[in-house]
Amino acid sequence: MGTTWDEIVSFATTTFPQTEASTSWGSPSLKVKGKMLCRLRQEKQAHGALALKCAPEDKESLLAGDDPAFFTIPHYDGYPYVLVDLERVNVAELRELVTDAWLLAAPVRVRQQWEGEQ
Repeated sequence: MGTTWDEIVSFATTTFPQTEASTSWGSPSLKVKGKMLCRLRQEKQAHGALALKCAPEDKESLLAGDDPAFFTIPHYDGYPYVLVDLERVNVAELRELVTDAWLLAAPVRVRQQWEGEQ
């Protein structure tokens, strides 16, 4: 159980087209065609947590569950991001969530091309 930022970057950049490691707000992030799907928080509050794009209903479901790997802070209230404790998260579940984040962030043509190849 648990993963690292480097493992997430490796998974995303080898699985999804036009995905690259970048920076957002001065911290490491992953983007597809310039659109962020996640970033590693460097701020004091929730330092080291992964801020991961998600559908609002998925955020609600993850936060309502009993898995301590998923949480939020007031900064993300009203935004479609959930925080993930990388030391506690189930890697298979995180990969599914990263896939969902990529699908949300990717431009339509890039997403359709990838889906057609699957």
